[in-house]
Amino acid sequence: MKVLLALPPETHELEVYKILGANAPPLGLAWIAAVLERAGHKVKIIDSPARKLGLKEFIQMVKSFSPDVIGFSIITPTAYRAYRAIKLLKEFFSDIPLVAGGPHPTFKYDECLNQGFDVVVCGEGELTATELINCIERYGFPNDKLREIQGIAFKDKEGRIIKTPPRRLIDDLSSLPWPAHHLLDMELYSIFSRRMRVAHVIASRGCPYGCIFCSTSYFWGRRVRFRPAKDVVDEIEYLVSKYGVNKIAFMDDELTSSRTFINEFIREVKERKLDIEFTCGSRVDHIDRELIKGMMDVGLKAIYFGVESASQETLNKIGKRFTLDHVVKAFKLVKELNLYNVGTFILGFPWESLDDMWRTVEFAVKLDPSLAQFTIATPYPGTPLYDYALRNNLIVDYNWEHYTTLRPVMRGFNFSAGDVGKLLAKAYRRFYLRCEFILRELKSGRLYEIKSVISKGILNLFDYYIRPRISCSN
Repeated sequence: MKVLLALPPETHELEVYKILGANAPPLGLAWIAAVLERAGHKVKIIDSPARKLGLKEFIQMVKSFSPDVIGFSIITPTAYRAYRAIKLLKEFFSDIPLVAGGPHPTFKYDECLNQGFDVVVCGEGELTATELINCIERYGFPNDKLREIQGIAFKDKEGRIIKTPPRRLIDDLSSLPWPAHHLLDMELYSIFSRRMRVAHVIASRGCPYGCIFCSTSYFWGRRVRFRPAKDVVDEIEYLVSKYGVNKIAFMDDELTSSRTFINEFIREVKERKLDIEFTCGSRVDHIDRELIKGMMDVGLKAIYFGVESASQETLNKIGKRFTLDHVVKAFKLVKELNLYNVGTFILGFPWESLDDMWRTVEFAVKLDPSLAQFTIATPYPGTPLYDYALRNNLIVDYNWEHYTTLRPVMRGFNFSAGDVGKLLAKAYRRFYLRCEFILRELKSGRLYEIKSVISKGILNLFDYYIRPRISCSN
């Protein structure tokens, strides 16, 4: 069958894509595409935000491919654009099954079906999507055999929503082919709006921690599944050879959770004498000097830590399972080793006060990472934070397009949504408009990249809350 997989059109206009100026390839779709190709189907991927496609251009691309099935990958901020697109698609392609997948449809499958999708793939999609497409090819659509496919939701002939039992997660990720990089335009992807040859790789799935604000544990599972290091480095070597890249961005939430994987990865890269640079995410309690030095020896250039709060009580409540002492030691270590480091900080958990949040901002300044990302606690569907916010009537904005972590959509017990919006603006002003920070970035030659992030809206987005002014004292 001819299967079109896409990210919804018009999404490049959303804050979730345009603020940071970073375009990453849809590896989830590319992985599903690879499995479908292995099963004998013809697949096309349309990365709408990277191509900056509007509805008209998107429909033209769909017509030119003439698919038998269309599938969308959706995150919460892009849901409404997907619903808008499928209403138009149904006018032009009324007989083509429309399938939704990704985090938002997994947890809001009823909403997606009521908005016009015919089937929702819930959770990990490769095996489910392949079985679904094979079923449609053999029996047509709709058909009674859909009930036998694990991990989907659909409406029966009477309009009732049917959700089948969940599919078992894939134990051996090396049984999957590599993502179909050949279906992506590798030239479209960038960092800080700068075109550069960069490839994105995922080495693992799942997270054991279950942080209340993050859907990873609930979408990919609480058990971490790593690909063999050899398989990962084989893919990297292929990307280096095929596309001429030497910069690799690991998209894993936490690459360093397996010491065994990291040691094998280091050995594989050294033995092959691969000349690469890479970035990854980690936890502050999972690193030590030996580990970081070993990774830097084979190309580690930047590391990302989710700090989230300066309050140990908040860290405990949200499920981080580390201490503030871990945080201080981790940043001290990476600075001693001169490793570029990024810290993320979340403002606006419901039980916090404005003073609590400001202490987090000051903690970020004290840690002084190379780059700080401040976001607003956002209750994404499928997370415990969403359930908590619903139970306590804290959500004040149900427009999914605003669920970007940059707009306040939830109030707290002691603050309004507007309060946390103002504080976010002040946080960026406090961290980035320090004279010492600006001078450091000028010396390093990185100020252009930082300026591009801020000028694209991190500060300007909240201009209606507070107009920041450069000040050496604040």
